[in-house]
Amino acid sequence: MEPDGTLALFDREMREHARPDGPGTRVERVGDVVRQTGGPDDWNGIVWTAPDLTPARAESGIAAQVEHYTARGLDEFEWKLYAHDGPDGLGGLLAAAGFASEPPETLLVAPVAEQAATVELPEGVVMRDVTDEAGVELMVRAHELAFGTDGSRLRHRTLARLAEAPDTFVAVVAMAGDEPVSSARMEMHPGTGFAGLWGGGTAAPWRGKGIYRALIAHRASLAAGLGYRFLQVDATDQSAPILRRLGFTALSTTTPYVYRTAP
Repeated sequence: MEPDGTLALFDREMREHARPDGPGTRVERVGDVVRQTGGPDDWNGIVWTAPDLTPARAESGIAAQVEHYTARGLDEFEWKLYAHDGPDGLGGLLAAAGFASEPPETLLVAPVAEQAATVELPEGVVMRDVTDEAGVELMVRAHELAFGTDGSRLRHRTLARLAEAPDTFVAVVAMAGDEPVSSARMEMHPGTGFAGLWGGGTAAPWRGKGIYRALIAHRASLAAGLGYRFLQVDATDQSAPILRRLGFTALSTTTPYVYRTAP
């Protein structure tokens, strides 16, 4: 895998020509940005900015996007700022306009073929594909145990994807008996070559036992069978070292800048 060429491919296919990530969302290019707009439980935000963006155009573009999203009564929206995006100082312009930066994530990519493998789970742990409402509840419970966050939006988005776009979405939960201990998702983007891995997390008592690796291998095998070339992850500091050891390559970093209208 050639990193610069893969990053250019990612920028073109996954950002500049982004597809909606769920039912009820709309992606459009407006001036210097590509944005997604949906409902209050959907992801809303800016996924791409023009390479020749100037500071003056950036300021007016930021103001236009704030107006666009706040007019729809949304509590928040995000501007995904990648390290290789311009102009210099764009993060400062976002902060000046009221956006709050969150911890940066590493954009990691790996060839699908290198990750598709059979990985043994710990004794007593089984992997279950999420296909119905009961499975979604188990997945949400595992997610909440792993990350300590509320899973309400995850529940909404997963149920919507399973109901309306199941061919481009995979969710899986690892079970230890009746206890959900880990979960993960994969969003596939037909025509791009990329499948995105999201939400991989394991409850603290079960970490370090190979479950996270098994979830990656399971999703990679599914992606390989469907002809995808690359797996893509926006990785936290916790998961990035694991993914690097597994052969993922860092292409850039991305910092979420979030604009919130609610206190």
